[in-house]
Amino acid sequence: MNMHSSVQAEPETIDTPTPADHVITPRDRRFGREDALEAGRWWLGEDPIATAFYNSLSLTFPRGEAFFIESVKAFRDVTPEKLQQEIRAFVKQEILHTREHVALNRRVAEAGYDTGKIDKRVAESLALTKDRPAITNLAATMILEHFTAIMAQQFIANPKHFKNADAETASLWRWHALEEIEHKGVAYDTWLYATRDWSRWQRWKVKTLMMLIITRNFWTNRYKDSLDLLAQDGFTGFSTKAKLLKFLLFSPGVARKVIIPWVKFFLPGFHPWNEDDRHLINMADSAFAAARPDETQPA
Repeated sequence: MNMHSSVQAEPETIDTPTPADHVITPRDRRFGREDALEAGRWWLGEDPIATAFYNSLSLTFPRGEAFFIESVKAFRDVTPEKLQQEIRAFVKQEILHTREHVALNRRVAEAGYDTGKIDKRVAESLALTKDRPAITNLAATMILEHFTAIMAQQFIANPKHFKNADAETASLWRWHALEEIEHKGVAYDTWLYATRDWSRWQRWKVKTLMMLIITRNFWTNRYKDSLDLLAQDGFTGFSTKAKLLKFLLFSPGVARKVIIPWVKFFLPGFHPWNEDDRHLINMADSAFAAARPDETQPA
């Protein structure tokens, strides 16, 4: 597992299902700057449970996406030219996502929530990655990018997820979702290139073990963070936990509905672009066409 010898080699081509004509397009949008508190404390249909879950998720993004950027950039300059271009576009998109979630998180705090405990936990968790090998952080990024992509599919395809939500905040989530789908193969292709000297068994073993660990941590932390925010609204006890589980598993059930695409990650020959879901990008992108820097570029 000598990554030093691997990354010093001249860039080669990479065999990938990523569509050859696929273009990643950063869309510079701003959401919710006007009348920031107009949406109220529970911006998602006056539902404290749903609002708490999405707020807890948003609170992880600024630090998390900075981690994703650094993890992928560590391998950018040794990858093939096309992948280098995709990494640069990925970085631009993630920087914009970070900016908008910083703004959303500010509105969460202005609505009266103490977000310090959650931010501290995220910071402490990411601090543990600083001394890890670059390939380990890339593997974690590749897995978390798969999580965001399969959740993004749900956010666009199923209107129930943002039913009766504040329009600006819902637009932020759909904008973020379409770009997560758009760049869903970048971290994975970077991982494939960085581990091209590994055996298929070695690659599968590492990504499987890490997926199981990250899955446990991801859902455990989202559950705990949601409960922390709900407790600040005065909702505690068994009833609150049951309602949160119902939200995650049954209606609208985002955790349940990503199980099948989650399982596909473990199959031999998996790649995010084995499923070409660019129709979801096009569906959501129509609302943001005016923000595209070059309307002649393909989606």
